[in-house]
Amino acid sequence: MHDASRSIADEVEAAIKAGSAQKHLETARRVTSLFLRSAGACNDEQIELFGTVLERLVRTIEMRALADFSARMALVEMSTQLAAVPKAPRAIVGILARNDEIAIAGPVLTESARLSDEDLVEIAATKSERHLLAISGRWWLKEAVTDALLARRYPAVSRRLVNNPGARVSLAGFAVVLSQAQSDPELAVETGIRIDLPVELRLQLLREATEAVRSRLLKRAPPHLFEEIRAAIAAVTAGVISEMSVAHDFSAARRFVAQLGRRGALTETVLLEFARQRKYEETVAALAELSHATIDVIRPLMQSLRDDSVLVPCKAAGLSWETVSAILDSRFASGAMAPHELAKAEAQFARLTADNARRLLRFWQVRSTAAPPNLN
Repeated sequence: MHDASRSIADEVEAAIKAGSAQKHLETARRVTSLFLRSAGACNDEQIELFGTVLERLVRTIEMRALADFSARMALVEMSTQLAAVPKAPRAIVGILARNDEIAIAGPVLTESARLSDEDLVEIAATKSERHLLAISGRWWLKEAVTDALLARRYPAVSRRLVNNPGARVSLAGFAVVLSQAQSDPELAVETGIRIDLPVELRLQLLREATEAVRSRLLKRAPPHLFEEIRAAIAAVTAGVISEMSVAHDFSAARRFVAQLGRRGALTETVLLEFARQRKYEETVAALAELSHATIDVIRPLMQSLRDDSVLVPCKAAGLSWETVSAILDSRFASGAMAPHELAKAEAQFARLTADNARRLLRFWQVRSTAAPPNLN
């Protein structure tokens, strides 16, 4: 085998000196084929020799690959062939993995066991989204690698990692995913059913999720997570309902807002400050006054789990989105709405017309007179 290896090295050297592109490709295919046939019987020294001669050829071919279709296809073929070989030369696999052409790099990035974690972290930090997607599909990934992949914050990469059961994700990595999941319902669902998602992070995800996402999560939950997810959803929902159902005494707020109205001092700016300071009773009373409705109409709208109901009196009062978003947030003493929920509400508010809002508000006002007033 030693003499044969020397002969191959000599042939490669001659091919390179000849300068013929066709000769380079033919020699590369022949050497790769020979290695594939004998890889199982090669020792480390022989594998290193194959790597050395192939590296010479690949470096030469790479210079032509951008402009030469045949050269590019030769490298794609080599990458595909070497990707599944357990003893493929590390050097040549590393060169192929770092190629800017994903067609060349992809096979070894996805499959080759000869790439170290250090190789993968470096490539994740420097190469294209498509390179990162290829790495994300590997059957096993350590936290150091997934951290590097998630640091680039490509949504498609995050989705592929979350769907890969062999990808281990750190707490920092899950934090990145959860921030992206706020505006990506599919990612939220896939993350929520990860068995390795810590319980406290699953609760955080569910608190920020829409009702639609919570429902889909429960439907998709695997048997071993079903009870945990159902209990978490129940706890989160109960917490929100409890917070929004606290009894409120509007008597003082009603009198104060009425006085402002009589002096002509009740403006949108005043309402905005009430909402920003989370003065719930004053916010409700002021919104009722400015939208020409009653507290009995506005109160249940503010306590509803649906955001679109509150948009109606806000549009009828001619409020700006800045004030509307502050009012939406003011319903929750524990914190602001998730960014994706606010974005959805803003789009709904823009589509709602003032005429339709006033018409709907009048209907609710008439309907509310059928029930006795409730000041709590």
